[in-house]
Amino acid sequence: MSTEQVKASRFFAHGHYRWIICTLLFFATTINYMDRQVIGILAPLLGKEIGWNEQQYANIVFSFQFAYAIGMLLSGPLIDKLGTRYGYALMLFVWSLAGAWHGMMRSVMGFIAARFALGLGEAGNFPAAIKTVAEWFPRKERAFATGLLNAGTNVGAIITPLIVPWITLHLGWEWAFYLIGFVGLIWLAFWMPMYHRPQEHPKLTKVELDHIMSDPPETSTKIPWLQLLPHRQTWAFVVGKFLPDAVWWFYLYWAPKFLYNNFGVDLKHVGLPLVIIYLVADVGSVGGGWMSSYMIKRGWSVNAARKLTMLLCALCIVPVTFAPMATNLWVAVGLIGIAAAAHQGWSANIFTFASDMFPRRAVASVVGIGGFAGAVGGMILSQVIGHVLQATGGNYVPIFIIAAGIYLSAILIIHLLAPKMKPADLGEHTAPVS
Repeated sequence: MSTEQVKASRFFAHGHYRWIICTLLFFATTINYMDRQVIGILAPLLGKEIGWNEQQYANIVFSFQFAYAIGMLLSGPLIDKLGTRYGYALMLFVWSLAGAWHGMMRSVMGFIAARFALGLGEAGNFPAAIKTVAEWFPRKERAFATGLLNAGTNVGAIITPLIVPWITLHLGWEWAFYLIGFVGLIWLAFWMPMYHRPQEHPKLTKVELDHIMSDPPETSTKIPWLQLLPHRQTWAFVVGKFLPDAVWWFYLYWAPKFLYNNFGVDLKHVGLPLVIIYLVADVGSVGGGWMSSYMIKRGWSVNAARKLTMLLCALCIVPVTFAPMATNLWVAVGLIGIAAAAHQGWSANIFTFASDMFPRRAVASVVGIGGFAGAVGGMILSQVIGHVLQATGGNYVPIFIIAAGIYLSAILIIHLLAPKMKPADLGEHTAPVS
């Protein structure tokens, strides 16, 4: 048996259906980011056609983030109540229609309204996906599974700059929103018949079900999200989302504008630089999830494995400070790509904090609270970016300095809040995080 066959046999030693579910999560996240990123690719073109300035564009971004923040608070409890199968389907249906709706807009206020609707729908993706991982994977596999589904963010960000310019140049910018918006409906045709809870799934073997349920049992009593707020573990997760997510929003919505302003990269040529940035980011997403999972399998504690991985990610982001000072396009692209990869490695691990420190039935709500915080962080930074760029005539240096230092601050605060990553005491027995 070859080395590849040995690795594959270990990977599927307990069965493979959970990885099919993870694949569905990957594609949903890919679609989520395709819908989200279209406006960033078209921003220079729409800025001229619709007539918005830097501050008005920041307001359009702010609208999405404001709705995303609200949606995060609402979608977590909603998904916990409806269950992952129906909750995920509902949120994806809403954001797909909202994405297509952008094609009808002809004013700044119209785009603000469309972005608000998109934000409400898209907020459900990660609470649903992380809850699904918690339901379908034992703790030792969750970071890797999360890294795989989170790689969809980068794949979506890779595909979008490749197809949006072609659609726009041949059919018009409206069709970029229409076509990408309706891709989500195709996903629903696979999700509804293929997804059931592990305990009820007709295609799941007993061996794989036993593996999925190998962690200590948990009670099924619902936990109101307000009951989660007093816990330091919740705030550790909140900090891990509030600060870094703001930077990710910046890369997503301003990277095309930065490349256009600093290097003259227009719609016809923006594809390759963005593809490189998000290809590198994809490696970080999977690699960051794999690293902490590998450490845990080698005997490291969950606490040490998660935090060391995140610290290494934070250190890799520091050089992005020099991106706006670069005189060569590909140096800037390389620095942003490394920072994006490190962010995704961070993200794969911070998401697992929710399932590491809270029972499965509370995971979607905790992720929703953290997602709300991340969106609020993005709202604040988007306004800062708009004011800075409007006042300085497009000087990105202060923004990249902020982006470089945020992660080190975040990991320090996280460690102070949850030094040992002990499970939150919700008045029940939970297994310790070793």
